[in-house]
Amino acid sequence: MSEFIHEFTISIEQAAGYEFRVKFDKPHHAELTVDEPAPLGKDVAPNPARILAAAIGSCLTASLLFCLGKKRIPVAGMRAEVKVPIVRNQDRRLRIGRVEVLIEPQIAPEDRDKARACLDLFEDFCTVTQSVRQGLDVGVSVKGLEPTPPPTG
Repeated sequence: MSEFIHEFTISIEQAAGYEFRVKFDKPHHAELTVDEPAPLGKDVAPNPARILAAAIGSCLTASLLFCLGKKRIPVAGMRAEVKVPIVRNQDRRLRIGRVEVLIEPQIAPEDRDKARACLDLFEDFCTVTQSVRQGLDVGVSVKGLEPTPPPTG
């Protein structure tokens, strides 16, 4: 069983068509707009698959940066590229086929051997990636469309 630490709640509101505004639980965080590509949406903002790719890539990159910092390895910069093929499942529904992340830390050649110790550690500390890898239990309900309770008596 997992230990409960905290939770957060975001709100999502339709702006127009398939464009939605995401409001975060912290007032200092800017709203985020998401949209679907054509033909559904107008492609004015990233879609949820791209947001998920960004979450995975930035989480892994931050986790590696943290590990390198703990090892006192100077990092001049870091970038990552996340490749996400979209595939169809057996029911012909679009799905994320896999996520491939390439992280490029800028560290001095003399620090590379020391940095390799992070390779066995950093992924395990990435909250988003490890959660996605394990699969998520996602509860869903639709207000106003709740199942009718069986009659009592």
